[in-house]
Amino acid sequence: MMQKTIHLKNNALRGNVQVPGDKSMSHRAVIFGALASGTTIIHDFLSGEDCLSTIGAFQKMGVCVGLDEQTVTIKSNGAEYFSEPAEPVHLGNSGTTARLLLGVLAGQPFHTVLTGDHSLSKRPMDRVTVPLHQMGAQSDGRCDGKLLPMSIRGGQLSPIDYTLPVHSAQVKSAILIAGLFANGTTTVTEPVPTRDHTERMITAFGGKMDRSGSAISVMGHQKLKGTELSIPGDISSASFFIAGGILANQSEITIKDVGLNPTRTGILDVVKKMGANIQVETTKHIGDEPVGNIYVTSGSLRETVISGDMIPKVIDEIPLLALLATQADGETVIKDASELRFKETDRIKTIVQVLKKFGASISEREDGMVIRGGTPLKGGRVSSYGDHRIGMMEAIASLITSEPVEIEDPDCIRISYPDFFKDLQSLSRPL
Repeated sequence: MMQKTIHLKNNALRGNVQVPGDKSMSHRAVIFGALASGTTIIHDFLSGEDCLSTIGAFQKMGVCVGLDEQTVTIKSNGAEYFSEPAEPVHLGNSGTTARLLLGVLAGQPFHTVLTGDHSLSKRPMDRVTVPLHQMGAQSDGRCDGKLLPMSIRGGQLSPIDYTLPVHSAQVKSAILIAGLFANGTTTVTEPVPTRDHTERMITAFGGKMDRSGSAISVMGHQKLKGTELSIPGDISSASFFIAGGILANQSEITIKDVGLNPTRTGILDVVKKMGANIQVETTKHIGDEPVGNIYVTSGSLRETVISGDMIPKVIDEIPLLALLATQADGETVIKDASELRFKETDRIKTIVQVLKKFGASISEREDGMVIRGGTPLKGGRVSSYGDHRIGMMEAIASLITSEPVEIEDPDCIRISYPDFFKDLQSLSRPL
């Protein structure tokens, strides 16, 4: 197995960095570009492996999608011209592609088989297929239809009024996308707000949606039109440098052109609450998505509680928040985060295992963890568990570990941030 050894202790992080395009938005821009009639041009696209899986899926349905470095060009006549894939569609490790594509396929009058890698084949799909079945789609898969490989046959859909049982933007998005093919108005109610890129993307492509309180509604059979758009930097990717800038002594960094969608900026709220030295400046809007710069300098942290409505806003950043908590004063509690058990790995378990191996004082709970801060970390050999966010967290930990960190399977980081190690090294300055 490939390994990477990294040790940045006694290094500061200084300078400017621009992180790659937002992963969630890159997925959705391709999906809506394929659904729309006409030409769509996407600038600053994240060409990580997950987003390439989304491109590949639509290419297998006959959509003309071209990628030139970070620019994607899609030429489509709309979903009514999709063709049945001649072979199973392999989605790699991408849970977003799988769940959102099920929403697309629910409205297509043909049969498709979806497969994925070992990790994706363990992630639950029934949270999406249950409401899609209520709309009239047919699907089946392993473990009573819950897991990939999965077959789906779409067709005429009926609208539904659905309340999310889990705080999941992927589930919400899959239903709203399927709702675009339904005969009537589909409504999704989310008890806790989740990232709203799908809603914003529908309007960016000329569609209409309505929000009333916690309910989001879309009318079926809308005609979307191709457009040109840019993808801001991914705040989830920026978060690794936010954490590194806080932890490494004498650090001072600027992360430029980051998406500041308020459903995604929970990491900023939490680290400010912990006492971090961080400033945020909104500099422009891309469409209706706020974009700006994040300024970080090193400093001390205090304990906090991360729970409730905050969890959906930081769900991807919890590995980093747990690392930060190991160096904070006092005891930090993360709870109401059972959704972490259904990511690329069981992230609750893997976070605890990795940080314990580093010497942290951390204990696992069913829905989270408790971290006792102020603990020196020692480093060592750890697995990424094939999870890109765990691998990047381990690399950031090397800024404060007494010994090098040796990461097994670092290639998984290419899923969301192909140049992560290059950018981390470019910011590193020996003290």
